[in-house]
Amino acid sequence: MDRQEFISKLVTRNDTKIVLLVMDGVGDLPVNGRTPLQAARTPNLDALAKKSELGQAVPVIPGVTPGSGPGHLGLFGYDPIKYQIGRGILEALGSDVEVGEKDLVARANFATIDGDTVVDRRAGRPATEESAKVVEKLAEEIKKIEDIEISLYPGKEHRFVVKFTGEGLDERICDADPQKTGLPIVWAEALVPEAEKTARVVNEFLRRVKEILKDEEKMNFALLRGFSKYPQIPNFEEVYKLRAAAIATYPMYRGLAKLVGMNVVATGTTIKDEVETLKEIWNDYDFFFFHVKKTDSYGEDGNFESKVHVIEEVDDLLPEILALNPDVLVVTGDHSTPVPMKAHSWHPVPFMVYSGYVRAGASEKFDEFECARGVIGTIYAVDEIPLMLAHAMRLEKYGA
Repeated sequence: MDRQEFISKLVTRNDTKIVLLVMDGVGDLPVNGRTPLQAARTPNLDALAKKSELGQAVPVIPGVTPGSGPGHLGLFGYDPIKYQIGRGILEALGSDVEVGEKDLVARANFATIDGDTVVDRRAGRPATEESAKVVEKLAEEIKKIEDIEISLYPGKEHRFVVKFTGEGLDERICDADPQKTGLPIVWAEALVPEAEKTARVVNEFLRRVKEILKDEEKMNFALLRGFSKYPQIPNFEEVYKLRAAAIATYPMYRGLAKLVGMNVVATGTTIKDEVETLKEIWNDYDFFFFHVKKTDSYGEDGNFESKVHVIEEVDDLLPEILALNPDVLVVTGDHSTPVPMKAHSWHPVPFMVYSGYVRAGASEKFDEFECARGVIGTIYAVDEIPLMLAHAMRLEKYGA
């Protein structure tokens, strides 16, 4: 029996409400002596820290840098090593793409290449409307490769989804993405003989993209990763007996929530919009996954001041969330995205739990170093859901 099965047997229902507020990539490293969390003006988060328990969470295992998929699976109580979910299925579900048994999906990024070198993995982060036009252009030109049908779906900014439909498709191919700028184009390779056809089709797709977009100034190539078919995964509500809602603006996080069985609710594009959505649905659910994306985006861009601004925006809106009187409020991230690294990292993630049953008074503010000294200590992200359930009085005693 794994820990999720074990916890599920202890779960009981009541009318408490839990909010999981995820500032994506919030953890950081100091720049000129301070992290964005330390530099930000956060009176509300700091006041809450004095009434909460703080700690830090390891997303997977120490030293392992997680993608957003594993990072969030851990937050939802799923062992990210046991459940290895391709990024493509998350992006597809979040974009309301139907995925069937014969489908293979991949998350795609528009990129800028110079010759065969990737000089910008995100093509300058084009406006969503601008990239959608290029997706439409590709869709008109690429409809079928061999006996495999090709479908394209626009996403946010530089992102889109590619769906391959047909017989004999296999997800066991490597990402067609060098993961860093300044490196050559990476072509798909089969990891098993059964996937050779899939790799061949993917590479032909990329060659056609390169030819069709050769005159585009920035969006002149595409990177594909997270090749995946529809996985089997336990249902969140069945496991934890929580009616769960997801409030997220980006397709991937909506897709991940949908995959585990959360109800993904419509919301606007701003954090303020998300707070208003939370208020509107407050009486309908027990568990609320509230996702803030831009802390991660600005970390990846190396934009310290903008990351600070997003943290301050969350802080300004925190009283409106607290006014709903959640029984448990957790503030954390799915992974760290340090500004100096411009990428995800292996560093533990700050973690704060507020409820009526905390050992409060040991912390002064919410930042990486206060969390490292917090009373919770260092735990694994997969253990956060049991803590939330315990603070919500939703776990029965174990044993006699």
